[in-house]
Order: sequence, then structure tokens, then C-alpha cells
Amino acid sequence: MKVAVVTSTRAEYGILRPLIVKLNKIKEIELQLIVTGTHLSPKYGTTINEIERDGMPIYCSIPILVEGNLSTDISQIMANAIVGFAGYFEKEQPDCVFILGDRTEMLGICAAAMNAGVPICHIHGGELTEGAIDDCVRHAITKMSYLHFSSTEVYRKRIIQMGEDPERVFNVGSLGVENIIHTPLLTESELRNELAIRDGRELVAVTFHPVTMEKGREKDQVEQLIGAIEEKTGYYYVITKANADAGSDIVNRAMEDYCSSASNALFFSSLGMKRYLSLVKYSKFVLGNSSSGIIEAPSLGTPSINIGNRQKGRLMADSVICCEPYKNSILNAIGIAEKMEHRPSFLYGDGNTSDKIIDVILNCFDVRIRFPSKAFYDIDFEV
Repeated sequence: MKVAVVTSTRAEYGILRPLIVKLNKIKEIELQLIVTGTHLSPKYGTTINEIERDGMPIYCSIPILVEGNLSTDISQIMANAIVGFAGYFEKEQPDCVFILGDRTEMLGICAAAMNAGVPICHIHGGELTEGAIDDCVRHAITKMSYLHFSSTEVYRKRIIQMGEDPERVFNVGSLGVENIIHTPLLTESELRNELAIRDGRELVAVTFHPVTMEKGREKDQVEQLIGAIEEKTGYYYVITKANADAGSDIVNRAMEDYCSSASNALFFSSLGMKRYLSLVKYSKFVLGNSSSGIIEAPSLGTPSINIGNRQKGRLMADSVICCEPYKNSILNAIGIAEKMEHRPSFLYGDGNTSDKIIDVILNCFDVRIRFPSKAFYDIDFEV
């Protein structure tokens, strides 16, 4: 059985890693790992190098990025994804392709897979992120997909609500939680040494992405966040780059400029999964609007401050503090986080997600199905 897995960003690869490792060990499966997107860009750290250092069997790389991240650039990237992956699907005809999440380039890749009759296995469907265009993209991918692997039962039911047959929808938990449970992390001393942090102040992990449904507000929002960071001088801030979304250049430029003159902040294009999870573990709190603050941070017991609307709609543990994207609101949230205990919460699964996914693939997926048809699954409801 020929199974393709696509990764386009550092964060996504870190999440997919345990599944990739296990798929590669199964004799009944021929793994084809396809690397694309920001992995191939020096601007975002050329993170394909991290995949190679991990010893992962990269089958091929497909470049799709263009310079810039205006809305027209994002559309061009999607178009490049359709064209580039259409050639791959036509040549290789994998029995299925794994797609994680909700990024716009993944929508282009799924369009190419759908046209080629390649069944799509979608991870992390059914979720809501009302502040991001990703919300629409995720649901569109759900309707293109054949098998669905949700991270909670609530999300599984939402996928079914969208007309997907329950027999093809599986609640398997989050691969991110699996990483936390099974990855040996660095000690705090090792982490500080690797990042060359000589400052003894408590650590804070920061990742802030543009809120793509609030176009034009990137500059003001990141400046409000930086203002709060400047006022809270008792911490050492480790800031990671925003994803290649519309408006991310504005966010990244502001963060990089701040770190260039701050004595208690560092800016990284990528930390890699192990260092990033170690940073989250030893941070006093996580600050920003990344999904890692909703899924990974609570599993490590670290309080997280979720700024603004990007993650609005996701299920959140009690350790997640939501605030508005304004300096005073962020400072108030920091005051709450400072008083919270570090207590793990496992809202997103038990850490065995990859095994559950592979069981479904081996036991429920018929490799003879090359052009799977789907009937719309109606649920009973009252008008």
C-alpha cells in the first residue's frame, strides 16, 4: 500500500513525526514523504534540513512558495500547489494521502488529489478557528476527504454533522499530545545551553500569528503584544517566527526588530520539535495565539495566554487564559497566569494517536478503492 504524507511547515512536521516514523516501519506500507512549502525556504529556516537530520525518508520535495504573503501571493501558492502536486499524483498514484489541518496550500494539494482520485486522510478536522481563514479551509478539506481523524469526540461529531459517514470518522486524539508523552525532552539547563541563554530569568515561549480574518490589524496587534512584553521585564522571551500567512511579514519584522535590541529576548525561525516542547515545558507561561498554546501547552501543564480571535472556537483547558489583543488585556492575563499551578490536562487524547490511525489504515481502508464515492450522511434534525 502506497501512503503519501505531506508536510509544508515546521510545526506541522513536528506534529506528524510519530505517524511518519511508524508508517515507515510497517512492511505492508510504502511511505512517500512529500516536503513542500516553508520547509524549502531560507526565509523560514530551510526546515527540510531538520527532517533530513531526523533521518526521515523524504521521497521528493515540491516547491510552491512565492515571495511575499499578500492575498495574491497566497492564491499563487495555492495555484502552484495544485499544479505541482497534480504531477506527483498523476505519476505515483498513491493509495491515499495524509493531510493535516487547515493551511491554504493544503487546500490546493487536496484539489489535486481529488481530481486524481486519490483518497484523502484528514487529521484535525472538525475544529473551529473563527479568527482565521483557516476555518473555511479546514471545512473545505473535510468535504474533500475520505477518512477523518479528529482530535476529540466533539470534533468527530462536527465532522459527521457536515455530512460525513460515521464509519469513516475516528476520534484518535492529537499527535501533538503523543509527542509530549513519548518524546524525551531536554532538561532546562540543556535547553538554555542549546539556545545560548545566559540570562537567569524565567522563560516565556512566544508565538504570534496574524489573524487572517482581521486583515490590516497585524501591525497594531503585534505592537500591543510587544508593549506588554516590554513592560514585563522579569522574563526571558523566546519568540518563534509566524507561519507564512497573509500579514506574517509584518509580524515577523516587528518581532525581529524588537529582539535585535532587547536584552531579554531571542527570535528564532524554528526551534525544532524537541527544543520547542522543552521550551514550553519550562516556560512560566506560553504567550501568543498558536494552536500549541491550546493543545501542547496544557498537556505539559504550562499555562497559556491566548490572544485575540485566531483560536476562537477551539476546545480549551482551564489553563488557557483568553484575552483581547491589547496591551492592558495581555498584562492582566499575564497576572493571572503568574499565579497558576503547572498541572497537565489531557483534553486532546491519551498519547496513542499514531497507533489508532495506523490501525484504521490497515484494517478499514480498502486499497482496491481508487475512486471512492461518498454519499452525504444526513442526521436527524427538527426544522
